[in-house]
Amino acid sequence: MRDLSAGPRVLLKRLRELMAEPLEPQERLDRIVRQIANNMVAEVCSVYVLRSDGVLELYATEGLNKDAVHLAQLKMGQGLVGTIAASAQSLNLSDAQAHPAFRYLPETGEEIYHSFLGVPILRAGRSLGVLVVQNKAQRNYREDELEALETTAMVIAEMIATGELKKITRPGLELDLTRPVSIDGDSYSEGIGLGYVVLHEPRIVVTNLLNEDSETEIRRLATALGSLRISIDDMLSRREISMEGEHRDVLETYRMFAHDQGWVRRMEEAIHNGLTAEAAVEKVQSDTKARMMRLTDPYLRERMHDFDDLANRLLRQLTGFSPQSAAEGFPNDAIVFARAMGAAELLDYPRENLRGLVLEDGAVTSHVVIVARAMGIAVVGQATGAVALAENGDPVIIDGDDGKVHVRPVADLQKAYEEKVKLRAKRQEQFRALRDVEPVTKDGHRIKLQMNAGLLVDLPQLADSGADGIGLFRTELQFMISSTMPKGEEQESFYRNVLKQAGGRPVTFRTLDIGGDKVVPYFRAQEEENPALGWRAIRLSLDRPGLLRTQLRALLKAASGAELKMMLPMVTEVSEIRAVRELMQKEIQHISKFGHQLPKKLQFGAMLEVPALLWQLDELMDEVDFVSVGSNDLFQFAMAVDRGNARVSDRFDVLGRPFLRILRDIVRAGERNKTPVTLCGEMASKPLSAMALLGIGFRSISMSPTAIGPVKAMLLGLDIGQLSEVLMAALDDDTPGVSVRDLLLRHAEEHNVPV
Repeated sequence: MRDLSAGPRVLLKRLRELMAEPLEPQERLDRIVRQIANNMVAEVCSVYVLRSDGVLELYATEGLNKDAVHLAQLKMGQGLVGTIAASAQSLNLSDAQAHPAFRYLPETGEEIYHSFLGVPILRAGRSLGVLVVQNKAQRNYREDELEALETTAMVIAEMIATGELKKITRPGLELDLTRPVSIDGDSYSEGIGLGYVVLHEPRIVVTNLLNEDSETEIRRLATALGSLRISIDDMLSRREISMEGEHRDVLETYRMFAHDQGWVRRMEEAIHNGLTAEAAVEKVQSDTKARMMRLTDPYLRERMHDFDDLANRLLRQLTGFSPQSAAEGFPNDAIVFARAMGAAELLDYPRENLRGLVLEDGAVTSHVVIVARAMGIAVVGQATGAVALAENGDPVIIDGDDGKVHVRPVADLQKAYEEKVKLRAKRQEQFRALRDVEPVTKDGHRIKLQMNAGLLVDLPQLADSGADGIGLFRTELQFMISSTMPKGEEQESFYRNVLKQAGGRPVTFRTLDIGGDKVVPYFRAQEEENPALGWRAIRLSLDRPGLLRTQLRALLKAASGAELKMMLPMVTEVSEIRAVRELMQKEIQHISKFGHQLPKKLQFGAMLEVPALLWQLDELMDEVDFVSVGSNDLFQFAMAVDRGNARVSDRFDVLGRPFLRILRDIVRAGERNKTPVTLCGEMASKPLSAMALLGIGFRSISMSPTAIGPVKAMLLGLDIGQLSEVLMAALDDDTPGVSVRDLLLRHAEEHNVPV
């Protein structure tokens, strides 16, 4: 066979000319396979395209029976072609028919050909089809021929991705790239969102594939690599990056990849074969991703994310792409897809257009999820592979109730969800009609329904929901979305704005609760084996009194002339409350000394989240003006169950007898000490568990704004006296039998209480 050293360049040049000609898709594809066959001195060249039903269909051939086009087909994993598509790896065989995966298709007439070279047609690591050359003589194809075929496959991948082949796809069939995909994840925030995909870090679409001058492209690649390496070194040298820890490990991995000579050599080879610098990066990225996606080792799969991110950074260097340019075409109904993202990044998107968030990583307690829930949008996390399976602008449904994401949904599914959204909207309309109705039970008990908040974007929901006030304002969210520590003046301005927007309704500020899973970027804590039980919340604040005093001063000044309600998180011993009171007194003296007006009334409370306080209840009630039960953490610590661990989080029930007895003891302690007791947490947000709270004596609960309507509808139909009699008897009864949850459901059904 003749020398093919110039083959790839000549081939790509001719393909570029073919792509520019005004041809129909089938003719263009036919001429492409003919050109490849001529260039590689192959007797056969064929293109198989993957359909949405998992079948690889012969779309064009030079050398095989032309009548087999659009008729010959193999399932994914079937035959040599199916094996290549399933594994995303090439096959180079001198005698194809001797291979155990070989499958004979009589309609093609391929029995006379022995040597076989097949490469996957890849895009973003996904197999879209297979490109094959064959010869009668038994031979192994050379490395440069393999490279040429892989490079050519990129051109065909772009034809598939742009939708050009839709015109020659048989009626009723779809290509794999456009097939509907359903992804199972975890529900992080309830709600339904219908809209269009917005990739948080959009893939750079490389349109200029073929180069005019290899040496110029090599220099462009070297310059971009140099800039990339400098930017990584610069990030590593910053003061906020500690000498050890997770952030540094990631950047060190980036630096290792950026200097990897194997990676650079593969990109340079692709350029010498005729690709532009950016097309070479995309080719090597797609090849590497296809191999690594099939790894089972979680550590190596995580390294794939690092490599993918680095390749995208290099593409941005080469193309001059900026995220701002991507944001210009932001759709009206946007559902953001991201591997991971920060809370501040989510707030950069236009909130009025945002319908949902899909994350491949993250946890229900991560900062971005907390902010998304505050914004009232549906969130699905742990949606593996979502970013690679979606394209910008794809129609998508996010089901935050069931933790499912439907990309490019079929018409029937779309219609079903549209009906579901209409039903939810109708129910919300009914709840809105209750906004100005007093929350009084059938037997005359006035219940205080408050909402949880943490950002200024939450405040309009105070009036919209009809809440009595804010029972929990998480002050740490302001810190979590800031890139630097908020100064005292900033905090004061923020708290004053919150009180102003609350319009006279009471606001209970919780002092800073950082540490554990709430890590702020500019505050580096030591790594802990069990951060939930470690240096966090009031423990951290007392060890950093300057931080706490700055916040106390800001709160006191912001509430000048008004009422200030504040409470301390994660109190373990009553002595901690006394220590904060002393700091508070110093701040009051300081403010008075400089002539600032003080709040007209100060209410000082504590959160009951740590079980140790259960044996200090009377002492606690005597020390504070009010107590707020943090049901999420109290349940977690009391039952020794990690809420973020799917294996155990559903093992124990918040409506089980042990936890309800704990809550009843707290209510009784408040009654005998005449200290108001409230509860904030997920328990208050669900009508059934809120019903149980009212039954054991709570008269004030705080919840997410969207929960106020359903909870109010429940209590308006509830006779607390009847419920309490049944519930208290059940809690005192030790004999096994009907669960408390079942008892509550039965009571609600019998008395027509909507739960």
